[in-house]
Amino acid sequence: MTLFTSPDQAAEALATTGYLADPAIATTVFLADALGKPLLLEGPAGVGKTELAKAVAAATGAELIRLQCYEGLDEARALYEWNYKKQLLRIQAAGEESWDATHDDIFTDEFLLERPLLAAIRRDGPTVLLIDETDKADVEVEGLLLEVLSDFQVTIPELGTITATHRPFVVLTSNAARELSEALKRRCLYLHLEYPSLERERDIVLSRVPGLEAGLAEQLVKIIGTLRALEVKKPPSIAETIDWARTLLALGLDTLEEGTVRSTLGVVLKHVSDQQRAIKELNL
Repeated sequence: MTLFTSPDQAAEALATTGYLADPAIATTVFLADALGKPLLLEGPAGVGKTELAKAVAAATGAELIRLQCYEGLDEARALYEWNYKKQLLRIQAAGEESWDATHDDIFTDEFLLERPLLAAIRRDGPTVLLIDETDKADVEVEGLLLEVLSDFQVTIPELGTITATHRPFVVLTSNAARELSEALKRRCLYLHLEYPSLERERDIVLSRVPGLEAGLAEQLVKIIGTLRALEVKKPPSIAETIDWARTLLALGLDTLEEGTVRSTLGVVLKHVSDQQRAIKELNL
């Protein structure tokens, strides 16, 4: 069962969640669903990669299951592990039972701890599996992902092979901190995301912050564009642009004056050196 019927319908569905997808995004999301292929999103932090996965889940009523990648992530944290403490208690309670009887009892679902990959494969309903910041995981994790994403099945020696009855919609994100393997990329559709144009970011802000004046949104995104062009340590993300808009709305402002920009810079710039540079470059 597909989640979307066309690129235009995908764009409309995503828009209902507040995610304004351009034609390239809408088309790639539709194709990932229609072809049953994982979608690899790459680009700088803060351009809306994770938000796109959340929007797909929200737009389709699917459950979002997230695997947050990090250095040191292993199979036990990504796929499954056994509840050893509970197994030990069961063995102790078995008393004089034979080992064969006890063995068959402790390797069952009752003692299995599902992690995100296995949980996504075992779900019967619509599921969005978000594998976030894939580039932060060790190379060995890619081997595990290749196995899971190739056949959407997992083999647990004690239980056998578990195959997905309903393939999840898979989104992998990467900030390009390291190059992902060609083997992993071959299994995915690829989409590179950049910061949106001023016009599109203005529309995003207006859709996410009801009550904000269009003129103020226009001022806001122009300043955000200028800040990103300064090549600061941490350029403002789209989410931080929205936060800034909400800040101005909370302050009851309808225009961005120099004093306001200077006093609220901490909403969008999180390094003191970035703030100092912005104050100098913007002549605040």
